[in-house]
Amino acid sequence: MANTIDAASVPGAGANANPDAAALTHPANVAIRNLTIRLGSNTVIENLDLDVLAGEFVVLLGPSGCGKSTLLHSIAGLIDVSEGSIEIAGEDMTWADPKDRRIALVFQSYALYPTMSVERNLSFALRINGIPKAEIARRVARASEMLQLGPLLKRKPSQLSGGQRQRVAIGRAIVREADVFLFDEPLSNLDAKLRTELRRELKQLHHNLGATMIYVTHDQVEAMTLATRMAVMRGGVIQQFGTPAEVYARPNTLFVATFLGSPAMNLLKGTLETRDGVLYFCTAQVRIDVSAYAFTEAPPHGVPCVLGVRAEDVHIRPDGSERAEVSLMEPMGNHRVIWLDYHGEQIASIDQTKAPIAEGDSVAFSFDAAHVSLFDEASGARL
Repeated sequence: MANTIDAASVPGAGANANPDAAALTHPANVAIRNLTIRLGSNTVIENLDLDVLAGEFVVLLGPSGCGKSTLLHSIAGLIDVSEGSIEIAGEDMTWADPKDRRIALVFQSYALYPTMSVERNLSFALRINGIPKAEIARRVARASEMLQLGPLLKRKPSQLSGGQRQRVAIGRAIVREADVFLFDEPLSNLDAKLRTELRRELKQLHHNLGATMIYVTHDQVEAMTLATRMAVMRGGVIQQFGTPAEVYARPNTLFVATFLGSPAMNLLKGTLETRDGVLYFCTAQVRIDVSAYAFTEAPPHGVPCVLGVRAEDVHIRPDGSERAEVSLMEPMGNHRVIWLDYHGEQIASIDQTKAPIAEGDSVAFSFDAAHVSLFDEASGARL
């Protein structure tokens, strides 16, 4: 399978974040309505709606098998939909051929032509489509400049590192001057250092191009750092769609709460009780004032619920209202993760102090009640 889906060149220019990129991209919105995809007897996606604005960087995030790549491939036209519609730039593309969708798709694998130079790899699709030589040279030069490929243009793929090969694959998409760029886990084959470098370059590339980009990953760090908005998926359903800050701070479901964050959100099971006019979350060991919590509807008193609190909102300090024993410490350079044995529950705290703490110590800590989340225990929905 080729690494990029070649999009037809579209005359004119769209609204770009960077005016200098006007000749390179024509960002378009993508509107998906009531999308259902069945593969055999298996329904992978059912009645899914998604709106991607022109110029956005939207990340589809979720575990393996959640349907994110299937959704991306349906936008590209590689998978037929069972029901629903896909619009690109206001035009119904549900049954259009991939070449007519004005998209460019970058896969995990580089799939470069091994006998061709970098320059020939970049220009191949343009040449077979009959683009004038001067125009090909302009596009290749611009993409090479943006991706720092200039010194590599005469090399063959075998002479490139993994990161350089992926840059060429991305460059091959850029020269198409597409309306929408689709990325299917393009960094997953790279080591950690290269992933970090290319992640930063992709973010800068989006800024420079002002292009519409839809990006699939199971890596939450990629999602949080790259996305304008992110869609967290599970079982073919979008659990939450919003900015990374919104999704992280106010997860809609227990799944989203625990999927995002490293370490995962701390969870405590209890009930809501009113005492002396104050609403508390209560367990056998702890009582947390949640009277200022922004409930989605009237709080269900006495109903089993789950309190979630991020590790950075568990503060180890001498005046803390709770006590626990330090069971494990994980040094992380500029901070450390301290695991507390709290009445048999393992509670993670992110600590940036240099206070002398050792495993086995008894320490005082407190939960930041202003930043907790509450969920219905049965449904997992945010309260």
